[in-house]
Amino acid sequence: MTYKANSQWTWDYLMSFAKRLADLRKERDLTQRQLAEMAGVHVAQIRRYEAGGAQPTLTVIRNIAIGLHISTDVLAFDKDERAPDDDWQLQFEALSKFNDQEKLIAKAVIDGLILRHTAGHLSQAS
Repeated sequence: MTYKANSQWTWDYLMSFAKRLADLRKERDLTQRQLAEMAGVHVAQIRRYEAGGAQPTLTVIRNIAIGLHISTDVLAFDKDERAPDDDWQLQFEALSKFNDQEKLIAKAVIDGLILRHTAGHLSQAS
């Protein structure tokens, strides 16, 4: 990846983060000053984040997420960026209806498949 491509990715990410942050703040009818108090930063810093001119630290992202009652994933990733695809989403919805014992079994099976997959890739790499 060239510096220009990396720079473009960083710019795109900052702008999408800035929009998500502003949208979430407005959805909750908060002022920038109120969000700044929740995050433990000066209001000017929130303005910079929402304008895409600065990136918050992990601590600030955490404080913002706590203040907005959301996961940090909501701030860091676009909608559905980390979610499973539609086929898997249906499977996970079905699993959520399992009783506790069935969930333990399903988790063990999935964990086993992940370990097998990882081991296969590790053995191919060596």
